[in-house]
Amino acid sequence: MRKFIEDQTFIKINGADSPLEKAEYENCIFSECDFSYSSLNSIVFSNCEFNECNLSMAKISDTAFRSVKFNQCKLAGLQFDGCNSFLLEMSFLSCNLNYASFYQVNLKNTDFSESTIQEADFTEANLAGSVFNNCDLQNAVFDRTNLMGANLATASSYLINPTNNVVKNARFSYPGMVGLLASFNVKIVK
Repeated sequence: MRKFIEDQTFIKINGADSPLEKAEYENCIFSECDFSYSSLNSIVFSNCEFNECNLSMAKISDTAFRSVKFNQCKLAGLQFDGCNSFLLEMSFLSCNLNYASFYQVNLKNTDFSESTIQEADFTEANLAGSVFNNCDLQNAVFDRTNLMGANLATASSYLINPTNNVVKNARFSYPGMVGLLASFNVKIVK
C-alpha cells in the first residue's frame, strides 16, 4: 500500500541528499526545494504547491500532478509527456519552462502567466482555453496544437502556423500576431 502524506510543508529539501519518498502527497507545500535531476517517478501530487523550487531535468515518468500550482519555479527540460495523464491539472506563475516537452499532453484551460517557455514542445498538445499571460514563447514548437480559445494576447516571440494548428477563437494582439503570419512569408509594414 502506498504511503499517504497530507498537509505537510517541505522547506529547502535537496533531492540529491534526501530523495523525496514515493508516496501520495496531498495539500502539501514545497518551498525552495531543489529536485533538479532527481527521480520523482510515480509520485502523486494532489492539491500541492511548489514555491521557488528547482525541478529542472527531474524524472517525472508516471508522476501525477493533480491541481498543482508552480510559483517561481525552474522546470527546464521537464518531460511532461511522460506524466500520469489522469486528472492532470497544473498552473504556472513566473516559471522557467524552457525546453519542456508537452507532446500530446492535455493542458486544457491551463494558466501560464509571466513565464519563460522558450524552445518548449507543444506538438499535438491540447491548449484549448489556456492563458499565456506575458509569456515568452521564443522558438516554442506549435505543431498540430489545439489553441482553440487560448489567450496569447500578451504573449511574445511565438511562431504559430494557423494552417497547421487550431486557432479558432484564440486571442492575439499586435505585435505578437506577426508570429501568425511568419509561415506565409509576408512582410508587415507599420
